[in-house]
Amino acid sequence: MAKSTLDAKRLGLAGGILWSVSLVIFSLMSNANGYATEFMNLITTIYPGYTLASMTGILIGAVWGFLDGFIGLYIFAWLYNRL
Repeated sequence: MAKSTLDAKRLGLAGGILWSVSLVIFSLMSNANGYATEFMNLITTIYPGYTLASMTGILIGAVWGFLDGFIGLYIFAWLYNRL
């Protein structure tokens, strides 16, 4: 049986993009109607510079989210391929 492998770079990019876009959408929804406000306030304590108060702060959070998603899933794929 052939061993399947994951492309770590592509999985990392997909995860980074997904988490980054999700943060932007949730941030805008939180500003518009208060949706997920407690969760977003928690995220602001994790990512330096991320704030719901300005679009710049939201974009900083998107960058942090991309890095977080990319690194996390890259490591996941790397470990998967090693085991």
